Amino acid sequence: MRVLGMISGTSMDGIDAAVVDFALDGGTLHGRVLLAGTTPYPADVRARLAAALPPAATSLEEVCRLDTAVGQAFAAVAAAAATEVGGVDLVVSHGQTVFHWVEGGHALGTLQIGQPAWIAERVGAPVLSDVRIRDVVAGGHGAPLVSYLDSLLLAGRGGTAAALNLGGIANITVLRPDGTLVAYDTGPANALVDAVVAADRLDPAGFDTDGRIAAAGHVDETLLAVLLDDPYYRLPPPRSTGKEHFHLPYVRDAVRRAGTDPTPEDLVRTLTELTVRTVADEVRRQGATFLATSGGGCHNPVLVDGLRAALPGVAMVPADSLGAGTDDKEAIAFALIGWCTAHGLPGTVPAGTGASGARILGTLTPGAGPLRLPEPLAAGPDRLLLHDERGRA
Repeated sequence: MRVLGMISGTSMDGIDAAVVDFALDGGTLHGRVLLAGTTPYPADVRARLAAALPPAATSLEEVCRLDTAVGQAFAAVAAAAATEVGGVDLVVSHGQTVFHWVEGGHALGTLQIGQPAWIAERVGAPVLSDVRIRDVVAGGHGAPLVSYLDSLLLAGRGGTAAALNLGGIANITVLRPDGTLVAYDTGPANALVDAVVAADRLDPAGFDTDGRIAAAGHVDETLLAVLLDDPYYRLPPPRSTGKEHFHLPYVRDAVRRAGTDPTPEDLVRTLTELTVRTVADEVRRQGATFLATSGGGCHNPVLVDGLRAALPGVAMVPADSLGAGTDDKEAIAFALIGWCTAHGLPGTVPAGTGASGARILGTLTPGAGPLRLPEPLAAGPDRLLLHDERGRA
């Protein structure tokens, strides 16, 4: 079954897409990755999304317009991907998260936009969307949903293995030798750095390209202490967060409370160190000895080298070593969720999200013809083996 998975993460740098051809063989699910890549948002759409996110005020009119604009952008990417591989059986669109509602350590709602009907109309295949909300309704955080993929990729490694994604927000999945799993958002990865870089126009790309800005600065230890004192880091897992909490005014307020006046380079360096410290603390707390990394933060040498220095006893490797490309893993994760839903299987690990039980995820929008799904399966796979076959589809 060919499934196209798509997501734009909290960094909003573009639409990640991956086409995976899944086939089950006994307890092993094989996934042939036929296509994977990222398409930047149109500049005006990204700017409007950034302007509409909390704590900014917006209107229902703008939300409606953005729902259409994001849906059309996803539809264009989906159509190109489906054409390149000769068609897909199902599209999974995570869309763009614009609000993740958490109070008192509990997720109460989550909103992703990007109207899936635009994709269904353009591609002709059914579209699975709204993939987070069912887990939230079941008492979970709806995040990190990548933990199900991680659980299959880390299976059988031995020891305590972990997978880390460094997007706008950093999340970690930990699999222990006895098979127990824990997953949660550790805190910001690129979100705060991106907010400062974009606001102060420090880099035309809107992020710290290759960590050059951070490399030119020094850590402001007084400011870092203020940032580390955030109660979020003391919450027990599972926990989730987003740009509703970690945003530009959050940084400005922290600088005010610290009473310091960092240079732009020192501020970016300090925010980068915040990610290093908070992620490393969690890796050590969980006792992980193997760490597979993915996400945009992996392209920042200051961040990656900082983690290596802070975790000398941990074997730290890119997610590519597990078959999931560093920049492609989340899109692959949503393709996997789509395969699970199509076969009547849950796509979550309750221990990873905090839900009362595993749930079949998403809402289906029919394609050009009748909605036809495979026969339901009685049980899901024990592990997933990914095979990179890009260019050989």
